[in-house]
Amino acid sequence: VQLQASGGGLVQVGGSLRLSCEASGRTLSETTVGWFRRPPGKAREFVASLNWSGHLTNYGDFVKGRFTISKDNTKVYLQMSSLQPEDTAAYYCAADRKTRGGAYTNARNFDYWGQGTQVTVSS
Repeated sequence: VQLQASGGGLVQVGGSLRLSCEASGRTLSETTVGWFRRPPGKAREFVASLNWSGHLTNYGDFVKGRFTISKDNTKVYLQMSSLQPEDTAAYYCAADRKTRGGAYTNARNFDYWGQGTQVTVSS
């Protein structure tokens, strides 16, 4: 399975972006998916996850209702709004190798990773 993330860019404070992640080699219909990010000079952190059925989500504490994760059979999305400078990071999509998993928050539960897309929020 290969994941290709896109949609990052430069946005002003308070703006919105929609990240996409296209999967090839496997359908995402029964796959847990997630987004993580790595701010400059900091460790990777959990952003959001969506379980295999699409009915269960988890979000990082900092999200506070600003982001929404979704998926279809071939893509994972992260809709981000009210962006702040602290949201500046490289964003990575991820997918679980197993089927019918939960909405994991730990990166170790994800086996496939995209290459990252940069989001920069300017003040």
